[in-house]
Amino acid sequence: MAQINFGGTIEEVVTREEFPMDKAREILRDETIAILGYGVQGPAQSLNLRDNGFNVIVGQRKGSPSWNKAVQHGWVPGETLFEMEEAAQRATIIQFLLSDAGQIAAWPKIKPHLTPGKALYFSHGFGVTFSDQTGIVPPKDVDVILAAPKGSGTSVRRLFLQGKGINSSFAIYQDATGTARDRVIALGIGVGSGYLFETDFRKEVYSDLTGERGTLMGAIAGIFEAQYEVLRSKGHSPSEAFNETVEELTQSLMPLVAENGMDWMYANCSTTAQRGALDWKKKFKAATLPVFKELYESVASGKEAKRTIEHCSQPDYRSKLEEELKELRNSELWQAGKAVRSLRPEKNAVEASMINA
Repeated sequence: MAQINFGGTIEEVVTREEFPMDKAREILRDETIAILGYGVQGPAQSLNLRDNGFNVIVGQRKGSPSWNKAVQHGWVPGETLFEMEEAAQRATIIQFLLSDAGQIAAWPKIKPHLTPGKALYFSHGFGVTFSDQTGIVPPKDVDVILAAPKGSGTSVRRLFLQGKGINSSFAIYQDATGTARDRVIALGIGVGSGYLFETDFRKEVYSDLTGERGTLMGAIAGIFEAQYEVLRSKGHSPSEAFNETVEELTQSLMPLVAENGMDWMYANCSTTAQRGALDWKKKFKAATLPVFKELYESVASGKEAKRTIEHCSQPDYRSKLEEELKELRNSELWQAGKAVRSLRPEKNAVEASMINA
C-alpha cells in the first residue's frame, strides 16, 4: 500500500501501481462474479469488470426494464444474464447492488445461495450496518466485503471510458476464507477505481448518508434555491440568477477546485471575489455547522435509515418520487438551467453515450 500525506495525516491507500490490473485478474481468475441489480451501480460496475476481462454475469428480474437494459448492453439471456436467484447460485462472488429497499426484499431469496467460501460484496454499508432494521445478517462462513466508488454509476462508467479512475473506499466486514482482502481490492481495481482507501461498513454508511444529504446533494440544492430566490426577488433575470448561482460554479469554478484545490481557485479569481469569499465563508460555516451535526446524529442514531426504509418500501414510492422530482424539475430555477444548458456552445453528449460505448 502507498503512504500518502493528507494535510499532515499519513494514510495508506491502494493504487494501480502496487496492485495492477494483471494482479487483480490473477486473483479472481477462477471466480464467477454475479452483479445483482442493474439500476444505479450495476451497469457501470458490470460493464467495467467485463471490459477488464473478468468473468461476469448479471442477475435481474426477467422482463423488467432493467433486464431489457442489460440485454441492450450485450448481456445474453441464459449465458451471461439470469434471474437473480440463478445468478447467485452460479456465482462465487455475489455483488449485491440492488437499492437498499431492494436488498431487503431480495435477501430471503439470495441468502440460501451464500454457501461456504463465497463472497458477498456491497457498494454501500447500509444493509449490514442497520441489520436490526434490514434483517441482512450474512452467514459466518462467507466473506463480506465492500468497495464503494465515490460517485454515481454514470461517473464510474464515464471516467472508465475516458481512461481515468474514480476514488473508492473498501472494507472487510467478515473474512471467512482468509482471502477477503485480496478479493475486495481486486474487485475495486476491476470496477475502475483510481485508488482505494480503507474504511469499515459503519463509517462508510455514516459518511455516505451524511454526504448525500449534505454537500453532495441536499445542502447544495438548498443553497442554490436560496441564492436564486434572493436574486430573483431583487429583480435579477432568470438567466442572470442561474448563471451566478449554478452555471459559473459548475462550469468554471468547480473544475478548477477539482484540478488544483480551493486555495488555487481562490488565488486565480479577482481580489474582490477573494476577499468576499474568505470573509463570508466563516459566516456560512457558522450557520451550517449545527445543521451538519444534527444530520450526522440523525444518521448515527438510525433515524435516517428508518425513514429511508419506510418510504422506499412503500408500493407507491416510485410515483410519489416522480411527483417530487417533477416539482424540482419544473421549478423556475431548473427550467432556467435547462434553457442555459441549451445555449452552451458545445453540448456534452457523454451522459447519453457513456453506457453504450
